[in-house]
Amino acid sequence: MKTIKYVLALALALAFSQAHAADGLIAVKSPYTAETTMNKFEEIVKDKGLNVFARIDHAAGAAKAGMTLRPTEVLIFGNPQGGTPFMECAQTVGIDLPLKALVWEDSSSQVWLGYNEPTYLAQRHGVSECSVAEKLSEALAGFVKAAVTP
Repeated sequence: MKTIKYVLALALALAFSQAHAADGLIAVKSPYTAETTMNKFEEIVKDKGLNVFARIDHAAGAAKAGMTLRPTEVLIFGNPQGGTPFMECAQTVGIDLPLKALVWEDSSSQVWLGYNEPTYLAQRHGVSECSVAEKLSEALAGFVKAAVTP
């Protein structure tokens, strides 16, 4: 049943945009610029009542070091209502929380919005039966869909 839900979450991602997953990373194409994509995603997260802990601009950091990097930003977000029950399944999940989303522009100027699939994280920490992971997966897929859908 858990595997079926994971497959359904991935199918949902594929249904609304081309996506790929590698080692638990879901990446979905965005039709927007990296900045617009991250702005939209951040707004959605806040509208859903989640806390935004940090927004990290890796390209700006690279520029300060005298290097160049295509647009690359991370948003760190979450709340205790989702994170605590996940950590109750396995406290080691705390290393992967709060949740993170990555927006980047690849060498072909395609923008992507990616995140760690919570059911993959549950498997990583040996609690694949943790129902909280499935709920987080559904929520994240919905946030991403809203952020990349014109």
